[in-house]
Amino acid sequence: MTDALTVHRLTADALTPAAFEPFGVVLTPMEDGTPFTAEEAVLDVSNGIPRFYLMHLDDKAPEFVRVTRHLETTQTLMAVGDVEWTIAVAAPGIEAPTLDDLRAFRVPARTAITMRKGTWHAGPFFAESSMDFVNLELDDTNVTDHHNHRFDDALGVRVVIDGE
Repeated sequence: MTDALTVHRLTADALTPAAFEPFGVVLTPMEDGTPFTAEEAVLDVSNGIPRFYLMHLDDKAPEFVRVTRHLETTQTLMAVGDVEWTIAVAAPGIEAPTLDDLRAFRVPARTAITMRKGTWHAGPFFAESSMDFVNLELDDTNVTDHHNHRFDDALGVRVVIDGE
């Protein structure tokens, strides 16, 4: 990232179902045999071939200039292992999110999130040198359904998340 950009600081909050509701749902471990819940109902991979895979990421410091959204699918993410991670989001339905639209959350270990269709996001971010994530989206999400908004181009800003 270039030093010429203005830094906008964003504080990462603790993840709760109520706080994350505008962006999606929080999934935590439940007993086997638990009936289907409303939280699970947000999942929608009906517009293509679902892709469930382990995503490997290296060196994801908590800063970004770009957010992305997927209009054709929800996306579910969960870290492999007992490690906390962070994600930044902005609500779906916004054509070009502003800095005020952004929220960041610390996702605890053994917790998954499913983002609603169209939720803007940056991350996952983490302190480790690398991490693996379970990812559920569509097979072509990153090719045909990858819509970006750049804060560096639009505002000359890079966002740094505090509270990592």
